[in-house]
Amino acid sequence: MTEQSTIKGLLLLLVKGNRWYYLWLASLVLLILTGACAYRVQFDRGLIVTNMRDQVSWGLYIANFTYLVGVAAAAVLLVIPAYLYNWKPIKEIVLLGELLAVAAIVMCITFVMIDLGRPDRFWHLLPKIGRLNWPQSMLAWDVVVLNLYLLLNLLISWYVLSNLYRGTAPNKTLFWLLICLSIPGAVAIHAVTSYLYGGLPARPFWNASIMAPRFLASAFCSGPSLIILIFQVIRKFSPLKVADEALFKLAEMVGWSMFVNLFLLGAEVFKEFYSNTWHVSHIQYLFFGLHGKTQLVPFTWTAIAFNVTSLCILIYPRTRKNLFTLNGACVMMLIGVWIEKGLGLVNPGFTPTPLGEIYEYLPNLREITISIGVLAFGLLVYTVLLAIAIPIQTGDFRARTDPP
Repeated sequence: MTEQSTIKGLLLLLVKGNRWYYLWLASLVLLILTGACAYRVQFDRGLIVTNMRDQVSWGLYIANFTYLVGVAAAAVLLVIPAYLYNWKPIKEIVLLGELLAVAAIVMCITFVMIDLGRPDRFWHLLPKIGRLNWPQSMLAWDVVVLNLYLLLNLLISWYVLSNLYRGTAPNKTLFWLLICLSIPGAVAIHAVTSYLYGGLPARPFWNASIMAPRFLASAFCSGPSLIILIFQVIRKFSPLKVADEALFKLAEMVGWSMFVNLFLLGAEVFKEFYSNTWHVSHIQYLFFGLHGKTQLVPFTWTAIAFNVTSLCILIYPRTRKNLFTLNGACVMMLIGVWIEKGLGLVNPGFTPTPLGEIYEYLPNLREITISIGVLAFGLLVYTVLLAIAIPIQTGDFRARTDPP
């Protein structure tokens, strides 16, 4: 098969589908366009059209960025059992997890871009082109590791798919080198993101050495929970088989990750309330409110209730291996961890301010519309990648071997 016919075949894969596939694509495009229209106003008038202010300068965009970095890092939970332990049920689907990491990183970078107050200066984020202030700036480190991790996942996915397409065996040395680099890469993207917060000494709520382990533990909860739900959709609407055994093993790892996450949260709560210094005001605002300001309190306790309930479901084998309770636990965990790493992480770090001010931030409709547009863009990217990857993996799209 010539290169030209291969490209033509790939393009045909993108447009091949039933009416539900087209309806899905049309819905995503509509959400992206709606988000783009909302961003157009922000682009013209600046961040003043959001609810972010000097007191709370990071909002929904950075919260989503932080959350999605964890989703991208979660691919490592598939890579380790699949490649290091050669566990077949997960090895057959690990590629889908790496493609999800690619889509998640694309969303992360997009959220950083729309959070820029001066988007005309975005090129300063580009290494060698802009003034990245590397290595002093943690943001510069984050940009570097995110782009390297994106490149690494694209390389691994492309290498696996191209070998499957041609029916050839991959070079083991090169393949293992890429896999071995992806594992510390997954840890690095989330650890460096946590240092963005932990490296700010004027923000005592974030300035804690426990921040990086907490980020990783929560990442290994939310990311695989999303993967479990997505894999069930994929096996329902495509010929690719995803074994229940793989889902249950992932769920078990998610359960223990949530146990560690809650333990680390408990350790932090104990330290703050038992020492009872001036710094306790941030976590007091989060859990009980401060000076009559209680906007975050219902979210906080909802997140804890969801995380504890999902932990109980996933630790107990009988409920973990029931798809109804398993899916319920995954949905609760997605919501609980998003609140914990979104509103529950960003807002209390700014509240109260070093001057003692309390500005209660909640995103407005424009921020929510733009964020939904970015999430729809990420889902569109993942859908396109799956539309190409699944036929190659199932053998429906392979290079034609000409007879000798």
